[in-house]
Order: sequence, then C-alpha cells, then structure tokens
Amino acid sequence: MRKTFEHEIQKLKDSILALGSMVEQAILDSVDALKERDIPRSQKIYDDDEIINQKRFAIENAVMIAIATQQPMAHDLRLLASILDVAGELERMGDYAKGIAKINIIMGEQKLLKPLTDLPRMAEKSADMLHRALTAFIEEDVKAAESIPAEDDVIDALYTQIYHDMITYVMADPTGIERSNWLIWAAHNLERVGDRVTNICERTIFIATGEMEEADVSDDEMTI
Repeated sequence: MRKTFEHEIQKLKDSILALGSMVEQAILDSVDALKERDIPRSQKIYDDDEIINQKRFAIENAVMIAIATQQPMAHDLRLLASILDVAGELERMGDYAKGIAKINIIMGEQKLLKPLTDLPRMAEKSADMLHRALTAFIEEDVKAAESIPAEDDVIDALYTQIYHDMITYVMADPTGIERSNWLIWAAHNLERVGDRVTNICERTIFIATGEMEEADVSDDEMTI
C-alpha cells in the first residue's frame, strides 16, 4: 500500500513540474510575442491557457482521490495540501501570461510606445525564479526556498523602472497614455508572478517544518 502511495505522490510531483514548465514557457512567450508584436503567437498563448487550466484541475482531482483513499497524516498530508495549493498558484501565473497575450491582441496594429528591454528582463527573472522554486518544492529544499524570495526585489525594481519610464513618456506625449497603460499592466502581471513564487517557497518550508506564514502579497491584480 505504501509503495503504491509513493508512486502516486511521484506522479503528482511530475505533474506539477510539467505544469510549471508550461507556465514558464507561457510567461516567456507572452512577453516575446509582445516585444515582436506577433499577434498570432499571442492568440495561441491565449487559447492554450485552457490546457493549463485543465492540467490544474487534473492535479486537484488526483490529490483529492489520494487524500480520500490513502488518508495521509503529518508530512504526507502537508505535501498533498501543498501540491493542491501550488497547482492553483501555477494556474494563476498562467492567467498572467494570458493577460499579457491579450494586451498584444488588443493593441492590434498600434506600435509599442518604446522598444521593450526591462519587460523581457522581468519575464526571464520571473521564469527563472519559478523554475528554481519548483525544484526546491519537489526536492523539499528548505534552504533554497528561504533564499529565492529575496530575489523578488529585482523584479520589483524593474517594475518600478518601467512605471517611471511610462510616466515620463506620457508627460512628454499625452497621446501615448493608453499604450503606456498596456505596458504597465504587462509589467504588473510579471510582478505578481514573483509574489506567487514566494508563495510556493513558503509552501516548501511548510512541508518540511509544519509552519506556515502568510505571504505579504498585494491583492491588487491586473490580468486584463
């Protein structure tokens, strides 16, 4: 019985990694498509978000079955509950990528207010943090989980830089306010990815220690 349960746990971990990989790619692709103004690519990212949603629901269903049939205790129960939570975090990050794709679609033939530099850096940093946070989660690496959230300051600084840049552009040319807002929304979505990576790290610590502290995350979300 225990061997069967361990097999189910491994399958769930593999599913989390697969979902995480999908979300990482969606984040990177959504910003790259915006940078290149590739609307068909953005449409595909937007449509493919449904695949991410279905993957999340499949993980949730498998977790509920495992809890009902195996009646796990202590560490095992914390792990299953955390897998459930992380699946939800990943699905929400997928929504942020979908939101950025939608921005590109809405813009249509309009040009970007400026060439994108900081936004791709935000995407790369967010995806990198997510990848390492999921590795820490699967391996229950508390040391890594404790260190990764501090890197969110880099994402926050880039968001602030983009916001200030957009304000400067709008002050010089008020006709660009709508295009400025679109880029701010995109940056805000990436900033929220960093916040949710922190949540995953806290779940990793919870699995190992049984102690869970609420993340200091704003509820102000812009997914479009």
